This record gives sequence, structure tokens and C-alpha cells, in this order.
Amino acid sequence: MQENIDTLTSGGKLIFHIFGALAEFERELIQERTQAGLKAARARGKMGGRPPLLDTRQINRMIEMYDEQKNTVAEICKIYNISRPSFYNYLNNRRRELVKSNGD
Repeated sequence: MQENIDTLTSGGKLIFHIFGALAEFERELIQERTQAGLKAARARGKMGGRPPLLDTRQINRMIEMYDEQKNTVAEICKIYNISRPSFYNYLNNRRRELVKSNGD
């Protein structure tokens, strides 16, 4: 943008396409290096992302409380200091795990 390349001339079009190709090449290199870094980290046992708020024992107890129907979802969320969407994510993930384990 700062070079004032005249894209109406054949030389300007050539320069414009070369810069575009170099930018695309650089972007793909960055993606490849990022993926290689993530793969290497996983091989070392490192997992990316935010750590879970609850451990397995807490999730099991939370779902038991929900199944017993003695507490509302809002009460359970307050007890475990999580949001309603987080509660339903834990619940749905557990159901998926159960379906997967029963289907094997």
C-alpha cells in the first residue's frame, strides 16, 4: 500500500502478484510451524487450552445431584461456582461418554 504500485501496468501487476505469493507462502510457513509445535507439545504430554474447572469426582457428584432432582441447576452451578452453560457442557460430555462406552 505504501509503495504506490500501479496495477494497471504489466510490471505493476507482476510485482503485486509476487508480493501476494510471498505473503501466502509466509502464511503457510507459519501454519506449518504452528502445527509442528503443537504436535511436539502433545508428544511431550502437554495439552493446550484452558484447564477444566472441575475434576472427575466433582463432575460425577454434580451429575448425581442433577439426577436426584433435589437441587436446581442454578443451585448446583452456585455450589460448584460454574455457569449454566458450563454445567450443560459437562452434562452433555458425560452423556456422550456413556453412549460411546455402551456402543463399544
